[in-house]
Amino acid sequence: MSTLVHDLKEKWEALKAENPHLRIRNAAAELGVSEAELLATNVGEGVTVLKPEFKDILTEAEQLGKVMALTRNDECVHERKGTYLNGDFSSPHAQLFVGEDIDLRIFLNHWKFAFAVVEGDKKSLQFFGKDGLALHKIYLTKDSNESVFDAIVEKYKADEQNSIVECEAVAPKADEKPDSEIDVEGFRKAWTDLKDTHDFFMMTRKFGVSRTQALRLAPEGFTKKIDSSKVVNVLEDASEKQLPIMIFVGNRGIIQIHTGTVKKTLWHQQWFNVMDPDFNLHLDVTKIAEAWIVKKPTEDGEVTAIEVFNKEGDFIVQFFGKRKPGIPELQEWKNLVADLEK
Repeated sequence: MSTLVHDLKEKWEALKAENPHLRIRNAAAELGVSEAELLATNVGEGVTVLKPEFKDILTEAEQLGKVMALTRNDECVHERKGTYLNGDFSSPHAQLFVGEDIDLRIFLNHWKFAFAVVEGDKKSLQFFGKDGLALHKIYLTKDSNESVFDAIVEKYKADEQNSIVECEAVAPKADEKPDSEIDVEGFRKAWTDLKDTHDFFMMTRKFGVSRTQALRLAPEGFTKKIDSSKVVNVLEDASEKQLPIMIFVGNRGIIQIHTGTVKKTLWHQQWFNVMDPDFNLHLDVTKIAEAWIVKKPTEDGEVTAIEVFNKEGDFIVQFFGKRKPGIPELQEWKNLVADLEK
């Protein structure tokens, strides 16, 4: 173990002694390193470096049975229990798992590191980006097949079990163009001509607008900024009405989706939480900078979302009413959104 790694490990141990409940993501931020670099200080002590063969590892994860999938960003944590099913890696752009429970859109071009982690009775597969940012984690549950986990670790164990992780900086986001440089008229027409919500992202790229700029420049009646405190109302109202909704949380490497009802909601300090048996959500409301109602035309009628952003204009979380292609949006969801507009 190099001196640098040894020093970092000692600093982490000291932090944990001071604050036993400190999460590794927060410890890494406090120590000025990435989470992957911090995790790697324990290689050989419960942490195993895996070969970056993500497609194969994820495909084999289908055999783990019921697990907990965790995806997060700095402001929101999305935890969903279920089985990885129907993995589709045929597209070079976005890879998929599409099941009732585990529903993922994966962008493997952003993935770089994989580890297997054993902490006491907790076992997980953890995946990180080029900059060492945690992108996705798969935790075993009491219903998981541990022998499959052990076989994955054995099969994909890297030849070199190195405690040093070579991270690289991610290119910064391009500066937002001034509104005066945008073809606003063309952009608004393209918006009203949309046929599918999945075309929205390509439309923003075509016109060179950032996501929040797109919402500001939208055609009249298609977007409305709401008070960020109303984001909590979305979850409370959906829980009270037992209305099935879709909750999207992601980072640059993955988007994780929960579809269904939410039941138990509660506050803990600045975090608003959903605490259901198979779905947990933790949202730090102090980090919400903007919240918008966003309407997009599709062949199945208008689709309405609540989109929530941090101060950098990055997505925190998105909410929709439960829907599938070919099925119109639920009227109860439209009513819930209309209540937010008041």
